[in-house]
Amino acid sequence: MSKEKLATRLVQAGRHNAFGHGAVNPVVQRASSLIFDSLAHKRTATAGRAEGALFYGRRGTETHFALQQALTELEGGAGCVLYPCGAAAISNAILAFIGNGDHLLMTGAAYEPTQGFCDQVLTKLGVQTDYYDPRVGGNIAQQVKSNTKVVFLESPSSITMEIQDVPAIVDAIREAAPDAVIIMDNTWSGGILFKPLQHGVDITIQSGTKYLIGHSDYMLGTAVANERCWAALREHSYLMGQMVDADTAYMASRGLRTLAVRLAQQGKNALQVANWLSQQSQVATVNHPALPQCPGHEIFLRDFHGASGLFSFVLKQRLSDRQLAHYLDHFRHFAMAYSWGGYESLILANQPEELNAIRPAGPVAFEGTLVRLHIGLEDVSDLIADLADGFARIGAS
Repeated sequence: MSKEKLATRLVQAGRHNAFGHGAVNPVVQRASSLIFDSLAHKRTATAGRAEGALFYGRRGTETHFALQQALTELEGGAGCVLYPCGAAAISNAILAFIGNGDHLLMTGAAYEPTQGFCDQVLTKLGVQTDYYDPRVGGNIAQQVKSNTKVVFLESPSSITMEIQDVPAIVDAIREAAPDAVIIMDNTWSGGILFKPLQHGVDITIQSGTKYLIGHSDYMLGTAVANERCWAALREHSYLMGQMVDADTAYMASRGLRTLAVRLAQQGKNALQVANWLSQQSQVATVNHPALPQCPGHEIFLRDFHGASGLFSFVLKQRLSDRQLAHYLDHFRHFAMAYSWGGYESLILANQPEELNAIRPAGPVAFEGTLVRLHIGLEDVSDLIADLADGFARIGAS
């Protein structure tokens, strides 16, 4: 592990002179065919193509290698695979280690497309998925079967923000199913606020669309594996045709340079907004793991190095469709959009029945409307004023 502090490593990772050819940043090398100088060169490149040699565009160019090297270093893994989106990273990482007749344990509050992949794709392949309560901790061992091959974590959960006790889960799985592969969706932390591989997880995944890219304009998925799983993950992804274009890889490398600064500010902004929301009479609960009253706060303090900008809160009342439209349609600074992780603030809302439909581990324990916020880089006073106006609209509707 490098001795440099995180901000320094984010600025310098993947900026080897070989990738920049004299420039500060890695070059954008767009290529499908890569020319060999000789037969000997071809044979050498072919033999070493899995280790970053220029071989064929689908294996990557120097632009891709720079980003892969940076993410491998930052997440402490053996190698990194790039995918066209986060969902592709999740599905391909799972498929690399599971097959007909196998069993998967999936957190019951996972990203909705992850559940859809399990229920609609893996079932056709003869894979059984069981969902577990994200707060199960070491008791997850009770759900392990003789054919459990993959265990999937996501912390915090996408909407309701449950924090998982990753060390306890890992220890229990290693005892009950030593050969099972443990995969974690680590998007919320931007890959830097929590280090899954240091806690015994085998593969850490990010939707690089979010904080890595940071500007809501490119799609990317990443998976960094430990030594045990790297070769299988790399080869499976290559055979499945998984890759990204050089321009996307370049933009992700550029996003890395400001990741620490953006996350620090967005985390600070989000905590200010969360604290303000917790004092509002219309709010029942605020789901932000950095708040002491949030379940899992102790685990968060133990394992995480900070918070990002995504959290949710629950209103005391369930808004009618008319109220919800009046509430959401008139924000000045919060845009209504899927995804998150960019510089801008976003808002979405779910009714309890909508959440129950995508929570196989059990129903939510509240009746009011849930609002998910992503806090960007705007001035916090403007965001709070916008939210206050939203509450006034509810009261007036």
